Amino acid sequence: MSFFRRLLLAVVCVGWFVPAHLRAAAATKLSRVQASLVAADAAVQPGRPLTVALRLVHDPHWHTYWLNPGTGLATSLKWTLPPGWTAGDIQWPAPHLIKDVAGNITGHGYEGDLLLPITLTPPADLAPGGTVEFKAAADWLMCEEICVPGSANVALTLPVAAAAPAVSASNPPAPDATWSEKIRATLAGLPRADAAWKISATRAAKTITVRVSPTGAAPVAPKDLHVFTDDSLVAYDQPQKVEADGQGGFVLTLPLGDDSPKDATRLLGVITSESGWLAGGALRGLRIDAGFSAAVSQPSTLNSQPQAAGSGLPGTLLLALIGGLILNLMPCVFPVLGIKILGFVNQAGSDKKKIITHGLVFTLGVLLSFWTLAIVLAVLRAGGDQLGWGFQLQSPVFVYALAVLMLVFGMNMSGVFEFGLGATAVGAELQMKSGYAGSFFTGVLATVVATPCSAPFLAPALGAALAVSTLESFAIFTAIAIGLSAPYLLLSIFPQAVKVLPRPGAWMETFKQFMAFPLYATVGYLVWVLGGQVSEEGLQHTLFSLVLIALGVWVYGRWNAPGASAGRARFGVAGLVVAGAAGLWLGWPQPIGAKSADASAPEIVWEPWSPEAVAKLRAEGRIVYVDFTARWCATCQLNKKVVFHDRDVLRYFAEKKIATLRGDWTNKDPRITAELAAYQRSAVPFNVIWLPGKKDPVLLPELLSAGTVLSELKKG
Repeated sequence: MSFFRRLLLAVVCVGWFVPAHLRAAAATKLSRVQASLVAADAAVQPGRPLTVALRLVHDPHWHTYWLNPGTGLATSLKWTLPPGWTAGDIQWPAPHLIKDVAGNITGHGYEGDLLLPITLTPPADLAPGGTVEFKAAADWLMCEEICVPGSANVALTLPVAAAAPAVSASNPPAPDATWSEKIRATLAGLPRADAAWKISATRAAKTITVRVSPTGAAPVAPKDLHVFTDDSLVAYDQPQKVEADGQGGFVLTLPLGDDSPKDATRLLGVITSESGWLAGGALRGLRIDAGFSAAVSQPSTLNSQPQAAGSGLPGTLLLALIGGLILNLMPCVFPVLGIKILGFVNQAGSDKKKIITHGLVFTLGVLLSFWTLAIVLAVLRAGGDQLGWGFQLQSPVFVYALAVLMLVFGMNMSGVFEFGLGATAVGAELQMKSGYAGSFFTGVLATVVATPCSAPFLAPALGAALAVSTLESFAIFTAIAIGLSAPYLLLSIFPQAVKVLPRPGAWMETFKQFMAFPLYATVGYLVWVLGGQVSEEGLQHTLFSLVLIALGVWVYGRWNAPGASAGRARFGVAGLVVAGAAGLWLGWPQPIGAKSADASAPEIVWEPWSPEAVAKLRAEGRIVYVDFTARWCATCQLNKKVVFHDRDVLRYFAEKKIATLRGDWTNKDPRITAELAAYQRSAVPFNVIWLPGKKDPVLLPELLSAGTVLSELKKG
């Protein structure tokens, strides 16, 4: 935080401690912002949340502040409510940039006549008749060339609607003649995600890159874009670079703030367009909730190493070197150490130079093997780039494939199955060669053939090599090779040190199994990354696909163990192929926003449910389908599979332009609880259809079918 910002906030904070009557007098004298409390409805209805709004009327050129004010303080409310009532958070409209007379950005806020909506939820046992009074203490900071703390006690009294047949959940009380339309218009214009636009974010050392892309034909040509973040991640007072991507989208480069949290994993905020994001200038602000992908400054998921870029490369090389050393502790590698060094001594007699030469030739074999692997990967990556294959953590396919690879190798290290038993026999023959050729092939063997259990460690290196530049990839593989060959080279120089090596034993198998858990942790992290790249349903498929793949690996290990008959071995291989293929088929990721394979049956885009959204869509004469659901509800997930993957249902929803709203009850939501109670329901799934011209909605059964849904829709 800059010195001037600290100074201003200090002055403001001191102002809050000025005696209350002096503050009130100063605010009354200036009279720059007038506050009041208004409601969308003329009465309160039992069981139905009420939307009210704090109205702030600013004098010309004066402003108050948004959720993240920049320099300033956000408006706040402290409620005094009747017993049993609860108040939600302020729902913030898209802000504007606040600038001083010199044109410098000083904060984020509002001018003119402002409404800040809040949802008030009544108690379940609210009795009809009578009145209720809502009170709140509002505090704000009002600024022009000077800043003055402002406050007001606001109140609103409303009658409670009588329990008459004319007033029900489907027939709310009369709207407030003055404020209903204005509040509902404010709610309709609140920042939200929209299916017409896709937003992604990448964090680098000093900047954040935001990409905004249309999912189809761009509905409008956005102008004067600006990103407002919910926190101090981005420098609020610095200009933002905006560039068109040539495909109807935009790329924004945002400078990080001095106080940016180092561990932030998501970008939260609003991106505004002064011409709107939808046709007719609608939706000035798009909501941003994007996980950072391929973050250069954050740890990579590969082999628990930082991504090898910039200043992180030295640390990555150190970890790669340590990883190479660890390979020597694997049960299929460690026993060879002493044997091969004694072999060097026997072949060279007592000539120390020849012993050292054998060690150098062995090291050369290891280095050439790793360099060959690096060259192969570089060629594959170059070809992949030409074909558009994204070898990076921004690609859901790459992240998923890497997670599968880590899972399989982790299970190998846990002893579920053995890796490369046939290759080990071939490697033994190469080890028997004498002379420098034998030493060279032993180095190759240690990398490729006789050290098959090193594969779980080579797999993360392979993933890292695909995520960094070619030069850095060669450096990583070189460091691993040096780590693997270092003990052989050192023991060639000091062969007597063989005597101090610990004896091979059961501890090595324990160590090997322990090293599987970092790989499982990497799988967990990769799945978390994938969760930000695929849909909720896609993530569910990923989790179950990993279970199927693990089942296939277990079958392979159980029926293809050493000494198994040919029939058992074939059964193990068949089980691996069947279960593994089923897992890959189920979990192969589709990015968010991917189009349906049937162009005539596009995917349904769900908007968040709210009573206001239902009222607005019904006023437009549209059919409204509401799905109250939760992630922990198994029947809800079954309904989605059966109904909303049916081609006829999808086509009908598209043809009739049916509005789809989803009330997500995964976490406690008092508004959804109240809505369910209004229909004598206390659980999900609960699906409702509002048909034009109908007073009451159609209530669907808990267990749905495509035919049931279509039948009810066609009645309208």
